[in-house]
Parts: sequence; structure tokens; C-alpha cells
Amino acid sequence: MKTKHILLLSLIVLFGATITFSGFKQTDGGNPWTEKQLMSPADLVKIINDPNAQKPIVFSIGPGAVIKNSVDIGPAKENLQKLKQALGNLPKDANIVIYCGCCPFEHCPNIRPAFSLLNKMKFTNHKLLNLPQNIKVDWIDKGYPKNN
Repeated sequence: MKTKHILLLSLIVLFGATITFSGFKQTDGGNPWTEKQLMSPADLVKIINDPNAQKPIVFSIGPGAVIKNSVDIGPAKENLQKLKQALGNLPKDANIVIYCGCCPFEHCPNIRPAFSLLNKMKFTNHKLLNLPQNIKVDWIDKGYPKNN
């Protein structure tokens, strides 16, 4: 019986550690995105660098538009109306990527309100760039394309 409890506890700890590496806790029902709506930085880089790829509209909803060709909205916590206006004339199936990168996902004050706005406005093809640590570690330090 004791061995079963230790095995079960080990599996819970292992499973819990595994799911937090994706950038957010899958068990956290408070996130407005699904795992399928997360885009890896490497995937976005491939699109940015491919001259034939259809480019998404990339919105920075954090402290600055670091990513090449991204549109600077400013921190979404204070600029939701500005984001709403920027989204206003886009088709509901527009290919949209948002990112912040100010801090780890679990502490970010910007990604949830911005992603919730996209959901509320009934967009169907929007993604959150998966920057689990921050823009420096997950983008800049990797040498990915930046705005000049």
C-alpha cells in the first residue's frame, strides 16, 4: 500500500512538472487559450524568415514591439481599447499572433485580457506566442528577428 502511494505521488509530481513546461499550467482553467492556440517562437521565426509564407499580423501587447514587423499596442492591461481598435477592421479569420514577454505567463498582466478580447470579438485564427520566461530569454537571446 505504501509503495502504491509513493508511485502515485511520483506520477503526480512528474506529470505536474511536465505540464508546466509548456508555458502555462494546463490544469489552470483561468487561461482563455487552449494548448493548440500557443505558437512556439521557432514556428513564428520560420514564418517570418520564409519569403513565401503568409505572414500573421503580430501584435505586441507588452512593453515593446521587439519581434520583427510586430505592431506595438503597449501593455494590454492599459491599452485594451487600442487593441480593440486595431482589430476592428480585420476579418474574423485573420491570422493573428499576440505576445507580451514582460514576465513568465503565470504572472503576466497582459496576455489574458488581450486573448480574452480576441475571443470576445469572435476571432477564429488567433494565437499566443509561447514565451514562458520572457521576451529576452525566449526570443532575443536566441537571436530571432527583431525590429530595428
